[in-house]
Amino acid sequence: MKRVLVLALLALGLPIAAWANTISFTNQNGELNISGMTGTGGLGTIGVSTITSIGSQLLSWQTTTAALGHSLGVVSFTTGALATGSIRYGGTFNGGEGVSTFDVMGVGAWARHLTGSKTTPVAIFTGWFVGPIDWTLTSAPGKKNLTYVLSGEIFGQLWNGRDVYGTATENIYTVNGQLTQGIAHISMGKSTVTVPEPGTLGLLGTGLVGIAGVFRRKMVGT
Repeated sequence: MKRVLVLALLALGLPIAAWANTISFTNQNGELNISGMTGTGGLGTIGVSTITSIGSQLLSWQTTTAALGHSLGVVSFTTGALATGSIRYGGTFNGGEGVSTFDVMGVGAWARHLTGSKTTPVAIFTGWFVGPIDWTLTSAPGKKNLTYVLSGEIFGQLWNGRDVYGTATENIYTVNGQLTQGIAHISMGKSTVTVPEPGTLGLLGTGLVGIAGVFRRKMVGT
């Protein structure tokens, strides 16, 4: 009977574990280029203004962290057009495949070891924002120094072709004079994606339940 219980618990636990793997990575520094800002007083233009990141450094990937003054690669992203609100006071941008992007490139020996590639840079994650992208003002509107958070859900593929999904959050800062020119900066970003295991694990769990049932019937029949 104890064997039956162990097999049943293992079988039930496998499908849960299949969705438990996550990958976290961070980025820092880099500039944002915000389009459609000319003559808008920092408000931007709905249907026109987009955000493009330039040169944000990949600081960490899981437990691997870049040495001081170095980076593991580059994190880059683009949004679709401003959909609601404004650049100055916050709003949302359009997302979606072909409209937005979110990519991670690895550089150096660690990236070669991770991906099995013989050369770098190498694409570690290639994806996009899947829905509306939030652009939230986190400082007082009238201040000279302005801070924002850009966040949204992301979807894409790892270097090994596995589909992953998760969230990305970028902390942004700028000042009034730069914002009117469409310039902002990244202080720190953090992203987490979930890696589903192959469906065979779920089938294995179902098989183990069946084995447990057979074992139990044999025990009862003896």
